Amino acid sequence: MKKRMLTGLTALGLAASFAAMAHAGTVMKDGPTPYEVIGGMSVPKPLTDKPGDPANGRKVVANRKKGNCLACHKIKQMQDFLFHGEIGPELSDIAENMPADEMRLRMANPKVVNPDTIMPAFYKSKGLYRVMKKFKGKSILTAQEIEDVIAFLRTLK
Repeated sequence: MKKRMLTGLTALGLAASFAAMAHAGTVMKDGPTPYEVIGGMSVPKPLTDKPGDPANGRKVVANRKKGNCLACHKIKQMQDFLFHGEIGPELSDIAENMPADEMRLRMANPKVVNPDTIMPAFYKSKGLYRVMKKFKGKSILTAQEIEDVIAFLRTLK
């Protein structure tokens, strides 16, 4: 009986330790500026002090040399743009299905959530291979552009 009780308490302690680890942050230093990832699922703090601009975010989503989100994702609210992709999930109601902090991580470095994803890390600038000289040390999107895209995605319901 004592042994079972000790095992139960040990299991409880381990569960508490794992819960604490899930809330502990990991500082990612692979982008232009460090950011904290919580529980391997989210980046709770915006990457900039300036709020995101949904109108600019829409432009970044559509821009084939920037976000190019429509190459892989369908967005019903952007039917004025042709050729939406079907590789990634549809984003037409993403605001109802994913909080901003999770969107932020999936845009900054989606491989943290899913190492096998083909989605690019839009805020990664270090540890990349076969990068053209003019893009070395730069991320695909700036911190502000990521916040703008998130502001736009938060309008999709």
